[in-house]
Amino acid sequence: MLVNKICDHLTEMVTSGELSNDNLVQIIEHIGGYLNLKTISAYSKENKISYNGAKNFRVIKPIFGVKFVIDNE
Repeated sequence: MLVNKICDHLTEMVTSGELSNDNLVQIIEHIGGYLNLKTISAYSKENKISYNGAKNFRVIKPIFGVKFVIDNE
């Protein structure tokens, strides 16, 4: 599966020292841009809807123990 190959490649690059923590943060930010990833609070403020409206009617995924809205359609 492609996602497994990507994860394996990232693991190799991190363990070999080719990718730093700053590089990994850049990758997370880059991917977050594709997902239009925002916390529920930030998403609701930006879109002028209630927190519960965002929480109940948007795609919510927990990442690192924080719930995020994914709105990339």
